[in-house]
Amino acid sequence: MLVPLIALSAGFIVLIIGGELLVRGAVRVAERAGMSQLLIGLTIVGFGTSAPELVASIEAARAGSPGIAWGNIIGSNLANSLLILGTASLLLPVAVPRGPLWRDGGLALIATVALWVVASTTGVTIAIGSAFLILLLVYLGYAYRAEQTQPAGASAVHEKAEALEVSDTHLHDMQPLWRSILVLFSGIIMIVLGGRWLVEGAVDLARLLGMSEAVIGLTIVAIGTSLPELVTSVIAAYKGASAVALGNVLGSNIFNLLLIGGVTAIVAPGTIPDEITSFGLPVLIGASLLLLIFAATGRRITRWEGGILLVTYLALLVYNVVAV
Repeated sequence: MLVPLIALSAGFIVLIIGGELLVRGAVRVAERAGMSQLLIGLTIVGFGTSAPELVASIEAARAGSPGIAWGNIIGSNLANSLLILGTASLLLPVAVPRGPLWRDGGLALIATVALWVVASTTGVTIAIGSAFLILLLVYLGYAYRAEQTQPAGASAVHEKAEALEVSDTHLHDMQPLWRSILVLFSGIIMIVLGGRWLVEGAVDLARLLGMSEAVIGLTIVAIGTSLPELVTSVIAAYKGASAVALGNVLGSNIFNLLLIGGVTAIVAPGTIPDEITSFGLPVLIGASLLLLIFAATGRRITRWEGGILLVTYLALLVYNVVAV
């Protein structure tokens, strides 16, 4: 029991630190290369802050553990929508721009429903994974054009970048290029190692506890890989940038479904475990609808609505434990 817990804990720590180093190193290198802040936010930051989930899911898929891979994706979105946004709303009611809400929240909901339909019928295929990646590229292109013409109506991915900036006021401090490159590659190495340790520890722990890999993915792995989003959203809410916290969550959900889900489907096509199809995905659809309803009423998520989101997530955790 001790060895899997050590591997799991070490994987979490190394994965999260690696993700932070990857984003900061990549942003600084991109800035020195002359990339705009907008393009950096839409590509490097959006991809980099989803790197822990991406590597963990790919490692799980390659290790023959699709339950952990897909459980991580669905569980991370549940944690984003219920745990993270609920916690942020308790600190400060979250303001909701109506346009980005329906565009970005709607896209995440449509992608979730599409994944559920596919998982319930044919299973995920390379073609489905490719379609998800193409949809992400289309969204990024649309968001880039929209932000160039309407900078006030920022997309979820841009807000995700702002959340990272809010949480680290020294993000853009100048430093030698070689040091930025070193930070970038250090982050990549740590993410790869951390993802491998995390998956190995999670698989061993699931076997020892008699829990299914899907439940481990939906809970332990998902919470661990969502910690960067939790930290940035809570700090953003604490500093009064509550709308940034919402954008951070919506951006993460889009990247998790389209990028990580797409890559996972390509790397390991086949059926999605029944716990994900019959429980995880329907619950995520319900949580997404609940989030949209709360956000649409009064154009803010109030403290009591945030409390409902948080209590719902805790109830899901208890159910998963009891159902084992």
